[in-house]
Amino acid sequence: MNPRPDLPDPLKPAPYPDQPPMRQHLVATARTRLWCADTGGQGDAVIFLHPAASGDPRLWGYQIPALVEAGYRVICYARRGYFKSDAADPADPGCAADDLRDLIDALQLGQVHLVSSGGGGSIAADHALSNPQQVLSLTVSSNYAGIRKGPIRDAAERARPPQWNALPRWFREFSTSYVVANPKGVEDWIALQEESTKHKGVQQTMANRIDGETLERIGRPVLLLTGDADSSTPPSLMRMVAKHIPQAELVIVPEAGHSPYWETPDVFNRALLGFLARNRVSADPSNRVSADR
Repeated sequence: MNPRPDLPDPLKPAPYPDQPPMRQHLVATARTRLWCADTGGQGDAVIFLHPAASGDPRLWGYQIPALVEAGYRVICYARRGYFKSDAADPADPGCAADDLRDLIDALQLGQVHLVSSGGGGSIAADHALSNPQQVLSLTVSSNYAGIRKGPIRDAAERARPPQWNALPRWFREFSTSYVVANPKGVEDWIALQEESTKHKGVQQTMANRIDGETLERIGRPVLLLTGDADSSTPPSLMRMVAKHIPQAELVIVPEAGHSPYWETPDVFNRALLGFLARNRVSADPSNRVSADR
């Protein structure tokens, strides 16, 4: 019994929802084969780009049913070296944005919404800069939009002590509040990331050397999210990023760390669904963007 029902716990464990049917298969692209889970459907296509931790589609299990219910076609894929996708060749790992462009072409999707977290945000931003004709909107959670040089990158480096990479991944990922409130959620997330990073150690290249000025060229609506307890991409850093993106919206998620999509899925989903609805083509064909917009 809760002696203080007036103090609800915002991090009360959310049950993992039942998942809609998805076709899971290897998609042969121009350069490699990428594992893909696809709900199908006629709505706007939303492609999820996973963080560095996991390429397993189950990582997005809190988002997939919500987006399908809202009428979207949801596609989750694993980058080279993750889950069941082909491994990346250390001598020629390829460009992740090129792989994404090839995947969109192979699936004949035309224009898509990109939703990303962590390391996937760098690839999403890189792709939006190189292939704007394929992008309707861009959501970047817990990532400084692929910035690799300049003052924002320097600020990000200050946030991480030399011992950062030696810390347990779960410790870097979640807010302490979430770790205390939802140990089962932490365990489930650890299991997913351990199962799906089989081919470790090869990082793909980026097409653009991104800095703040580079981001000013993104001519698409961008939703930026981060947790207020994110040690890697704190709100102050994401505000710096937002100032360089003409069509940026910024959401700070309370009591969340580096993975608000997993820690506080209700808050994350509300922000995402609202943003997608404002930029949806299937609801309003006049929203469709041209390559030079």
